[in-house]
Amino acid sequence: MIYYRFFYNKLKMNKSISCGYHHSVALLEDGTLECWGDNTRNQCDSVYKTFTNVIYVACGYRHSVALRSDGTLYCWGDNFYNQCDTVYKSFTNVIDVACGGFHSVALKSDGTIECWGNDQCDPVYKTFTSVKKIFCGSNHSVALKEDGSLECWGSNYRNQCDPVYKSFECVIDVACGSNYSVALTSDGTIECWGDNRFNQCDPVYKTFTNIISVSCGDRHSVALKSDGTIEMWGFNIYNKFNLLYKKFTGVIDIACGFYHSVALTSDGTIKCWGSNYNNQCDPGYKTFKCVIDVACGFHHSVALTSDGTIKCWGSNGKNQCDLVYKSFTNIKLPNNSYILK
Repeated sequence: MIYYRFFYNKLKMNKSISCGYHHSVALLEDGTLECWGDNTRNQCDSVYKTFTNVIYVACGYRHSVALRSDGTLYCWGDNFYNQCDTVYKSFTNVIDVACGGFHSVALKSDGTIECWGNDQCDPVYKTFTSVKKIFCGSNHSVALKEDGSLECWGSNYRNQCDPVYKSFECVIDVACGSNYSVALTSDGTIECWGDNRFNQCDPVYKTFTNIISVSCGDRHSVALKSDGTIEMWGFNIYNKFNLLYKKFTGVIDIACGFYHSVALTSDGTIKCWGSNYNNQCDPGYKTFKCVIDVACGFHHSVALTSDGTIKCWGSNGKNQCDLVYKSFTNIKLPNNSYILK
């Protein structure tokens, strides 16, 4: 289990593709970016072509944020809710960034955070210290502290920030759905809080053990176990829980879209299940080989292969799978020792 978790964490640290609602961004080896998909809110405004020295990218619904090697940020896309308010230009020493639906959070090297965007940035976050990881749902955010405790702020309309989270201990990772969150603890169990109208926090999760990672969609979650199998819970009206997933083995990474999920296996192939209403699970993905990274948007998914090219499938109603992506090369790869053979 220790090696498996180490492998997973290393893979996670090296991710170089990110998906928003109807757009995607890829980080290239030279620190520049490629962006494709919906541009109705400037998500793919060509300003991104001027960015350099980028080391990480995160996507919100209709905006994106790029972290540079010097600890500063770039932001582009929809600014209707101040997602790209130029206040971000004043931030320095940033080491991580996360995007919610219409807001973003930056983690600084001193363990403090910055938040900008819509009204999900209650200034209580200014009091947080010793933060080591940050996570965003649609309208709320979660900070994981060095001591394994959590802080939560933003909308509490659906109990996203119910103070039950204050009782959680030894947390090592967090995933956020639209209006709920899941915390992974050091003993391989999980905690869940927030909106439960669609069974997002159904207590069945309390029976899961040996969990090493969790991913959340809109109203469903997938947990990866140390033996390479997975568990699922939450909203199932769109067939997200097709029991086919119970047969999956050798899974090393998981990603969730709004109504579908994708699993990366140790042989470099992928599995996809859930809603196929917008071709999210079009069987074309079964032909993909040597996949080393996956990311999901609302109704589309992106896979990075070991030759530095990408595959895209699902809905193309907003150009999410515009064939321009076939021209992209030299996408940033994980360290060589973590590229699947």
